Amino acid sequence: MGEQTKNSGSAPPGHAAADWTVPQNWSGYTADQHAMWDRLYAQQVKLLPSRVTPKFMQGLETLRLSESGIPDFDELSERLHKLTGWSVVAVPGLVPDDVFFEHMANRRFVAGNFIRTPEQMDYLQEPDVFHDVFGHVPLLANPVFADYMQAYGEGGLRAVGENAIHHLARLYWYTVEFGLIREDDDLKLYGAGIVSSRSESVFALDDPSPNRIGFDLRRLMRTNYRIDDYQQTYFVIDSFEDLLKQTLDTDFAPIYAELADGPDYQPADILPTDRVFTHGTQAWAKRGDAF
Repeated sequence: MGEQTKNSGSAPPGHAAADWTVPQNWSGYTADQHAMWDRLYAQQVKLLPSRVTPKFMQGLETLRLSESGIPDFDELSERLHKLTGWSVVAVPGLVPDDVFFEHMANRRFVAGNFIRTPEQMDYLQEPDVFHDVFGHVPLLANPVFADYMQAYGEGGLRAVGENAIHHLARLYWYTVEFGLIREDDDLKLYGAGIVSSRSESVFALDDPSPNRIGFDLRRLMRTNYRIDDYQQTYFVIDSFEDLLKQTLDTDFAPIYAELADGPDYQPADILPTDRVFTHGTQAWAKRGDAF
């Protein structure tokens, strides 16, 4: 969401179905492409165990995602569907908002079927199969997080008609993509944009630069985010159960109306009402070559 999608109303490319899905064409991957998956996988699995929520590592193990080449979506979906009813479908790249929400509301996770090149080892603008599958899919094996993702999709379909997608995009960005979770008084990673990136897996927890503040739905949905650099603020949830409850128990329509009349906050802002875990120095964002 956010930089994962494009505006609604676009037509799918000629080789895609009406719902924008395409065959994964697993047999078409080259040895070098499988080797890139293995290299990225080995790097992150070595780095993450002490940093990521254990639920992520449990999902990796349960789904048998491994250092053995790019997963076959059909086989992966069969294992995932037995656990939480989700499946993984291939798309050619970014998809329209309404298509993205429709798939999520029906427990289908859209994933790019291409993989980055060696020159894009730690950063690429458009999410590839490693970001989408390694970063996102393990937590879809967790029943609570799987329910949250479906609820988000259903909320997105409603937001399309309320001209509020940009506010909802911030919720996805600061939770699903770049979220932190508090577990046993420690902060852990769970956002896919972090766990699929070697450098941000370190930055998000260890660097003194970013703010780390407690999750607050309205506050978060007012907050702009960075797409060109590390995040200046990370929001910390207390649990997946609390995140799901706040999503299911909230009528978003009044919030959208409230947000339409209120100010947006900049990515580095700290408010008097914030529950602050780290008041960041913002040194990284202020460096001379940040922009």
